[in-house]
Amino acid sequence: MIEIFGIPLQAMLGQLLLGLVNGSFYAMLSLGLAVIFGLLGIVNFAHGALYMMGAYVAWIGLEKFGLNYWASLALAPLVVGILGMVVERTLLRQLYKLDPLYGLLLTFGVALIAEGIFRDQFGVSGQQYQVPELLRGATDLGFMMLPNYRAWVVVASLVVCLGTWFLIEKTRLGATLRAGTENPKLVQAFGINVPLMVMLTYAGGAALAAMAGVLAAPVIQITPLMGSNLIIVVFAVVVIGGMGSILGSILTGLALGLIEGLTKVFYPEASNIVVFVIMAIVLVIRPAGLFGKEK
Repeated sequence: MIEIFGIPLQAMLGQLLLGLVNGSFYAMLSLGLAVIFGLLGIVNFAHGALYMMGAYVAWIGLEKFGLNYWASLALAPLVVGILGMVVERTLLRQLYKLDPLYGLLLTFGVALIAEGIFRDQFGVSGQQYQVPELLRGATDLGFMMLPNYRAWVVVASLVVCLGTWFLIEKTRLGATLRAGTENPKLVQAFGINVPLMVMLTYAGGAALAAMAGVLAAPVIQITPLMGSNLIIVVFAVVVIGGMGSILGSILTGLALGLIEGLTKVFYPEASNIVVFVIMAIVLVIRPAGLFGKEK
């Protein structure tokens, strides 16, 4: 059996795979946060709750209405995105000209309300969501067995993340979004409905969180607290990558997932804090983050 620093290669590759799956969730969630902060200037602490809601929409769809995984993968982002529109139009729109701290406090309150409602309805015990039949089983790579669903999570996350980055950074629509948030009066002068564009941007960020929730549902227990348990790590990912940097969030999320996986192999006790240690080091060396712009 091949060993590296006394660790069996198969065990190391298994932890790297687990780290890559976690990194995929970090990337998708931090991407949504980066989109909302980068374009709207809102520190969206409700993002974890939106992730949780996406998973519950998938579970409720299956248990109550018989909707399969693939239908939920399309429906959950739509439902949570519409909810995001309501939140943006009724609550967040009043805060855009104020200090970002107000947005953070408001979204934190929204997250607590959402968690309380779901805890009251479903309790704190976890719900199970079955892996879709098409993605069950594993593929033998020779040196390890690769669960098909975990491979799907990585591929789907990469496609969504890179597609979102391309849309915002490389298309005319993305350029219009950025211009509308930087100089709304000028963009409105060209006949573009900036408030509608801002509302759809927040809805898009919420939909990304919900899609991550659906992807996570078959590999973790669905609980009302699943978002709050993850959101602190995701905020650390965004800070390391650079607040508002979309590409930075994607690359940092994947990289930190792998680092976390390796830490579990060599020093398991530090796996829960390694992300925060890296964040502290990055903030000391480069306060704007690895990919952020220095002011």
